[in-house]
Amino acid sequence: MAKRQDIDALLKSWKYEPGEVVARVVGAADGRQVVQMRIEMGLLQMEVDNRPDGTRPHNCATYFDYLKQRAALEEDHLVLSPEQCMEADREFTQFYHRRMCWLALREFDKAVRDADHTLAFMDFVREHSPEEEWTMVHEQYRPFVLFHRAQAGALSKLESSGPDAAITELNHSLDRFRDLFEEFDMSERYDDDELVTRLRGLKEAIRDHYKVGRTLTEQLSDAVAAEDYELAAQLRDEMARQEAARN
Repeated sequence: MAKRQDIDALLKSWKYEPGEVVARVVGAADGRQVVQMRIEMGLLQMEVDNRPDGTRPHNCATYFDYLKQRAALEEDHLVLSPEQCMEADREFTQFYHRRMCWLALREFDKAVRDADHTLAFMDFVREHSPEEEWTMVHEQYRPFVLFHRAQAGALSKLESSGPDAAITELNHSLDRFRDLFEEFDMSERYDDDELVTRLRGLKEAIRDHYKVGRTLTEQLSDAVAAEDYELAAQLRDEMARQEAARN
């Protein structure tokens, strides 16, 4: 009798939930950990580190790492070939799936790591893109990746350093969003943007839940804006003191 190769039993025991990211971390036969995502007609299995599919493109940890090596060795400015564009898109997709898993599993540091990889890779392909149209295919997703990075970064800070640090992280993320809108001459849309509104909502929810007033960082920004440099110096000293106490 032929050995069974279907995954019927696994799929029946792990229900798919439409509209939700259903993920888990399990042990593989060789003892390593892998992350799995349940999809409608099966599942995806990904490595927890480096490239999600576990391959080493051209003996590099990721395809992005390989392209950076190629760019450094090129005498002229590297312009991505059609094959390189296709391989870059494959890696973007893999990191997207794993990032969604980490968010669903509340593994916020890992979600930040994967979002940072994607954002750095987006910067690289924009610099080395063969054409503007291909560049914009990726740039349209930058706000979405920034949003994931902001969420994960803030919730990671909330767990590790408390609500003040989470609010400061969200303020930094909102500054990155503002810079992005200004870069594309869309500043007038910033305040009404859905992702910006959601990040502001998260910030205020943290402030309300933990009874946090203006953080030291926010007070410092206010003092600098008001040209109250004596207060600004005092606030910087207090921030340094608190940082030293944490370390």
